[in-house]
Amino acid sequence: MAAVTFQDQLTATGLPPLRRGGLRVLQLNLGRLCNMRCSHCHVDAGPDRGDTQMSDEVVDACIIAMDRLCPEVLDLTGGAPEMHLRFRDLVEEAHRRGLRIIDRCNLTILLVPAYAGLPEWLAAHQVEIVASLPHWQKPRTDSQRGEGTWEMSIAALRHLNGAGYGLGDPRRQLTLMTNPDGDRLQPLCSVVVEQWKQGLLEQEGVHFDRLIGLTNMPIARFKRWLDQEGRYSSYMETLVRGFNPGAICGLMCRDTLSVAADGSIYDCDFNQMLGMAMEGLSIASVEPEDLERRLIQTADHCYGCTAGQGSSCSGSTSS
Repeated sequence: MAAVTFQDQLTATGLPPLRRGGLRVLQLNLGRLCNMRCSHCHVDAGPDRGDTQMSDEVVDACIIAMDRLCPEVLDLTGGAPEMHLRFRDLVEEAHRRGLRIIDRCNLTILLVPAYAGLPEWLAAHQVEIVASLPHWQKPRTDSQRGEGTWEMSIAALRHLNGAGYGLGDPRRQLTLMTNPDGDRLQPLCSVVVEQWKQGLLEQEGVHFDRLIGLTNMPIARFKRWLDQEGRYSSYMETLVRGFNPGAICGLMCRDTLSVAADGSIYDCDFNQMLGMAMEGLSIASVEPEDLERRLIQTADHCYGCTAGQGSSCSGSTSS
């Protein structure tokens, strides 16, 4: 537990309680089924989580909600969202409505034979790929995601480049998302971005459009590692010391609605993993007026989004 609650930190800094603004992003967690089991995963995803997949009933409710809530963006995450049997249905429905679509991809799924041709299909539907890659060098990537992950990720990135991704076309944007190894703050800056671009291009011939960073959140699998190493308290101290009031305005909880596989709804994906639901509401029933100016639920993990330059599914939150 942090010595100072997040809400008390806001008060001490002269900031009001966090409230939601207008809805911009509808983020669907399609389930925790994944072909990988990464050490930093905040959703405990893995190959044995098939029982967590979103039902057809909830998928249909999400499609109906696109018209009722009118988001600008449909953000598909997991697990590996591509493994859901209705993944393509959701993409097609969002594309038909003119929404910007994001696929949060672990890269290695694109090499599984069952998903052959998926990069080209995603490109045809103008889906932005946000691909997780811990580091642009092999050792630090494999240490988080398993031996051999680096080579598979590079092969997938080359395939995406071949499908037109990462080459400056806004209809085929390739964003890489990095996270620190261990209990450090996200060090992303312009120098690091250039290092990634040059390193991947010169060493692997790989192009990408954008690099964003995500702080490791002290929940689920990463929290268990911190506890095992006796480093949870020191990591929380690092996050609290790094609290940045300038990171508040861009927090994703202000304009994102996170939907779980059972249809329950949350202020963000992290709250979802902690069971901090919006009581009495579901994706089948929520209306825009239920969200506007609604008080956002906060807890210690919110320090992870407000430390340093800030962290969210869209990268830095600092103003």
